[in-house]
Amino acid sequence: MNKHKDKNSMSFMEHLGELRWHLMRSSIVVVIFSVVAFLGKAIIFDQIIFGPKQPDFPTYTFFCWLSSYIGGDVFCFDEVPFELLNMRMSGQFQMHLWVSLVAGLIIGFPYVFWEIWRFIKPGLHQNEQKSSRGVIFFTTLLFVAGVLFGYYVIVPLSVQFLGTYAVSAEVVNRIDLTSYISMVSSVTLATGILFQLPIAVYFLSKVGVVTPTLLKNYRRHAIVGILLLSAIITPPDIASQVLVTLPVLVLYQISIFVSRRVLKRKKVVNA
Repeated sequence: MNKHKDKNSMSFMEHLGELRWHLMRSSIVVVIFSVVAFLGKAIIFDQIIFGPKQPDFPTYTFFCWLSSYIGGDVFCFDEVPFELLNMRMSGQFQMHLWVSLVAGLIIGFPYVFWEIWRFIKPGLHQNEQKSSRGVIFFTTLLFVAGVLFGYYVIVPLSVQFLGTYAVSAEVVNRIDLTSYISMVSSVTLATGILFQLPIAVYFLSKVGVVTPTLLKNYRRHAIVGILLLSAIITPPDIASQVLVTLPVLVLYQISIFVSRRVLKRKKVVNA
């Protein structure tokens, strides 16, 4: 009896035991990457986390060049006029642990998904396995694209808008370290997950939960939902919300195409 048949004949408790080992290996990899990130404190904090706070950050440099090309310097920043402040005794250590864990999750995401895919794959038919080739590559590609989009687009806009906003010249911005790091890490991780929309639609279409017709009929509802999500993970200005909404809308359209392809293949197989 081959391995595929063995997995299909496993009991529910045996499946749970198998899943536990996949999750355990994934957790070990995330912990290892988290430890590496913890030891690389200078790179993680000074260059990555606090990078969007520096006026020479690539996003600011690009906007300054674009502004100069158009004819002006409205988007050129000489400094980010706020300082970070730690108010708790254990605040910096807790943030060090939190950032290391998030970094471990981001770096280890491809392996974690690979382990999950190894658990799911034996339950698929052979033709489904063939049609799912490349799913790990595309999942990783979309996740990395989402993380980079969040870090290089949404985070700098959030830092500039929220960090420089003032109701009066009498008020000086001293941002709490926890607030700043939570914003950077949550936005970066959220956009990475948000970019997984086509992959989620692919699997939902496989099991028959989602169809191209359903996605088209609820397009308006999806747009409202995307706008709400963009409002949650971005600063309260229209430009940032539009910047998040546009790529997700494109991904939604791609998801309709993906669902249509899945449905078409299922019809060919069942014919």
